[in-house]
Amino acid sequence: MQDRQEQISQVVVTAGQMRDIEKRIFAAGMPVVALMEKVAGLIARRIPEIPANTPLLRGSRVGILVGPGHNGGDALVVARELYFRGYKVWIYSPFSKLKELTSQHLQYAQSLGIPIYQTIEELPDSDLLIDGLFGFGLERNLTDPIASAINQLNELSIPIYSIDLPSGLHTDTGEVLGTAIRATHTFCLGLWKLAFFQDRALEYLGKAELIDFDIPLADVEAVLKDAPKIKLITRAKALATLPLPRPAVTHKYKEGHLLLICGSRRYAGGAILTGLGARASGVGMLSIAVPESLKPLLVSHLPEALIVGCPETESGAIAHLQLPENTDLSYFNAIACGPGLTRDATPIVQEVIESDRPLLLDADGLNILAQMGAIATLKKRQAVTVLTPHTGEFERLFPDVADAKHDKVKAVQEAAAQSGAIVLLKGARTAIANPQGAVWIVPESTPALARGGSGDVLTGLLGGLLAQAATKQIPLEDIVATAAWWHSQAGIIAAQERTELGVDAFTLTQYLMKIISIYI
Repeated sequence: MQDRQEQISQVVVTAGQMRDIEKRIFAAGMPVVALMEKVAGLIARRIPEIPANTPLLRGSRVGILVGPGHNGGDALVVARELYFRGYKVWIYSPFSKLKELTSQHLQYAQSLGIPIYQTIEELPDSDLLIDGLFGFGLERNLTDPIASAINQLNELSIPIYSIDLPSGLHTDTGEVLGTAIRATHTFCLGLWKLAFFQDRALEYLGKAELIDFDIPLADVEAVLKDAPKIKLITRAKALATLPLPRPAVTHKYKEGHLLLICGSRRYAGGAILTGLGARASGVGMLSIAVPESLKPLLVSHLPEALIVGCPETESGAIAHLQLPENTDLSYFNAIACGPGLTRDATPIVQEVIESDRPLLLDADGLNILAQMGAIATLKKRQAVTVLTPHTGEFERLFPDVADAKHDKVKAVQEAAAQSGAIVLLKGARTAIANPQGAVWIVPESTPALARGGSGDVLTGLLGGLLAQAATKQIPLEDIVATAAWWHSQAGIIAAQERTELGVDAFTLTQYLMKIISIYI
């Protein structure tokens, strides 16, 4: 049972895929009315358990917003159940035409004496609103009078719980279709929908919760079998991907050797933060190439690392790599390059791209790659490349790819397919795609990570895991997703203890191992 729940919790679907899955369930004999009763019953039981601004006690006033489709039917069953449990329920139903099942539930609610209103002006006060106006699959812009009604409801200082998706959001892209309910809490039904992981939808979703109504895995797999998989990286999956436990007999080189190439006289901190991120990964051996003038500084912060001082330009950037005698780039299991380099280090980036080592590029490594022509350059590489851009860097790397702000998942899939790289697109919900179209999404994060240097920490952490993966045959896209999950969880725990204002990048590095000690 736990295996099924873990698998279901990872799946993310489009509106079209969800429709096809539901069709299979109904074709197999599940009555629509029975499924509606089951789903609404689960929601009705959850509602009193959710903390709100005002505790929802028996006798509390609950307003139910009813749309014309089965989402409205779900809401009406919730209304009935709450009514029977002693809540003061009223219904807002502004549509003249309803689906047959929804109409029957409305008729029964009316027979119970539940007040029904058709205009926004009539609505009484309430302690909570349940949004069942529109479910998944909405594609047209909302217009008046329903658009005006939604705007007025959003202005009320009371919680709104949405069923499946806040009314007015596009299921796949998270686009606001004219206007949308700003939910306090959203019950996503059956399987996660793409909108829940599009950055622009987050301010409308509130706290999101999956309501598992026991969709058979066989139906999910039958619909998704030929489509690129879109999955959430869960705690269980991330912990299972970590290179733990280590074998009883091992040595440092068996646990991966990472070369970091980072820093400049102007951005010395980037090298330190990247190194501290790598330290937390547990990589067996860490070498860090920096401009010669930064070597004493790096030694003081990372005494266990081999600090390689390199000749530098007049501006303080690395002029060329000067590795130890009898060493070249093939000596390392992975290379991470970019934080704090400045664009004066262009020859360095060109050199590592030409190597045959797994390569992670970030920050100025990405900016230099963009100048070189990302897609044409990366197609020449024989080894794995991982790119970790934020939205601005992504647009410079892939100017012809779909707008990442419009549909992050589609954009990252296209970028990975065109470049042949694993692409990690940072954001409030980070998305990772491999060249075959599979996508991992990090399901939660914190705005506390919107601080300079946070990305440098991720580069080091991910670089260290990549070096270890190279010695253990772990799928690299799983490692990339695990690093992103680990990084975000460290930020979440740090913010809980220190507030969102108290998580600078150096502090973040101190929480990386705390996450592992909590969960393992």
